[in-house]
Order: sequence, then C-alpha cells, then structure tokens
Amino acid sequence: MADKKKSIIPTIILTIISIIWIYPIVMILFNSLKVESAITTSGVFQLPTSETWNGIQNFVASVTQMDFLKSFWYSLVISVMSVVLILLCCSMCAWYIVRVNGTLSKVLYYLCVFSMVVPFQMVMFTLAKTADTLRLNSPYTICIVYLGFGAGLAVFMFTGFVKGSPLEIEEAAMIDGCSPLQVFFKILIPILKPTIISTAILELMWVWNDYLLPTLVLDIKKYKTIPMAIQYFRGSYGHVQMGPMMASIMIDIIPIVIVYLVCQKYIIEGVVAGAVKG
Repeated sequence: MADKKKSIIPTIILTIISIIWIYPIVMILFNSLKVESAITTSGVFQLPTSETWNGIQNFVASVTQMDFLKSFWYSLVISVMSVVLILLCCSMCAWYIVRVNGTLSKVLYYLCVFSMVVPFQMVMFTLAKTADTLRLNSPYTICIVYLGFGAGLAVFMFTGFVKGSPLEIEEAAMIDGCSPLQVFFKILIPILKPTIISTAILELMWVWNDYLLPTLVLDIKKYKTIPMAIQYFRGSYGHVQMGPMMASIMIDIIPIVIVYLVCQKYIIEGVVAGAVKG
C-alpha cells in the first residue's frame, strides 16, 4: 500500500506539470478558432462558442496574408540543409576525436563543448556582419552559420556514443578492404542511428522555430521564414491581428509535433547513450 502511495504522488506531480506545459498550446488552438473581438477581450481564456466561433477563417487569412507557401519553403530548406550538414559534419568530427584521441582532437572536443555555453547575444552582431560579408545571407547558405552554432551539442552527443561503439568491428572492416569512408558510412552510421535521430530532432526543433538568427542574417526584404512572417501580423500603433497570428503559430507548431511524435522513442535512447557511454 505504501508503494502505491509513493508511485501516485510522482504521477500526480508529473500530470500537473504536463497540463501546465500543454495549456498554452491548447489556448493558442482555441483562440485560433475564434473571432478577433473574442480574443482581444476577456474571452481569451474561454472556449469557443457559437457566437465566437470563426472556423478556419483565421487559418485562411494566415496562409494568404503571410505568403505561407514561400515562408514554408524557406523554413523547410533552412531546416533540412542545416540538420543534414550538422549530422554529417559533427558525426565525422566525433569519430575523428574518439579514434585519434590526440592532443589536437581533445582541444577540438573541448572547444565544441565550450561553444555550448557561449550566449548567442555575445556574438550576434559580429556574426551578422560576417555573414553579410561572406554572402551567407540567403536560405541556401545560412546552414553554414547553423552548423557553427549546432556543432557543440551534436559533437558532444556523437562523441559519447562513438566511445561506446566497438572498435573491433571497424578494424575487421578495414582488414576486409574497406576505406575509412566506407567504414564510416557502412559500419558506424547504422550503429549511430539512435543518436542520429535524437540529435536530428533536437536540432530540427531549434532551427525550425528559430527567429533571431534568420532575422539577423537573412535579407528580410527577400526571405522570411515562418517565425519571421508571423511577426508581420503586428501592425502599426501596436495593433496585432491576433486571430491570424494564433493560426500561424499553430501552423508552425504542427510539423515539428508530427516529427517529434513519430521519432520520440529514439530521443531518450539517443540522449542517454550520447551522454553516458564512454
């Protein structure tokens, strides 16, 4: 009986915490379905009624006003290219760090780990100027900037997992005639699958939802990601089109939620493996 009481208390606490985390998203969804007047008054915390129901009109206005397809394309290109580049380069870097295990590799590892604690605000103005000078201010080149900021976490996770992978398998493959690249792609990549998926999810959520870095680096007159486009529902004199903005936020959330739900079983496995092994 005592054991049941001990298990009930953590369950209740975690349930309350989950409700607190989910509540803002539920409120955004409800308000995205209501008319503007109901959102800007005290009815913001009330459920939609027959008088305040607006259906999908806010979503239609959101898609048409913020040029959704173009913004979605830019967000998709930036996210996919950045995540692929981070996974490829950082997994190779981690493999080099673990297998070489020399002074240079250790310095490289600690530099990557140190980059995780450097606040973005310390370097953002210098970064914006450098990116503009190097012509990295387009959706097809900003992935290089994201590689620099995403490398710390990715290298840390991949390094921990590679330390726990058996070296004997790689040696056997090289004896059979495999080149280093063949060993990496045919032997190590399948072993790294849990960490690759979990790292991809974490990096994808960051890049997809990022607002500050694209705003600083991209030419905002030509390119707008979804988080950037959402801000254009804020008009002059502080007026905000709350309905379309709420709908836009839901549109921005849905793809990441779907990806997370599909791959969630790999996240804890990959994070724990990358942080504990070795």
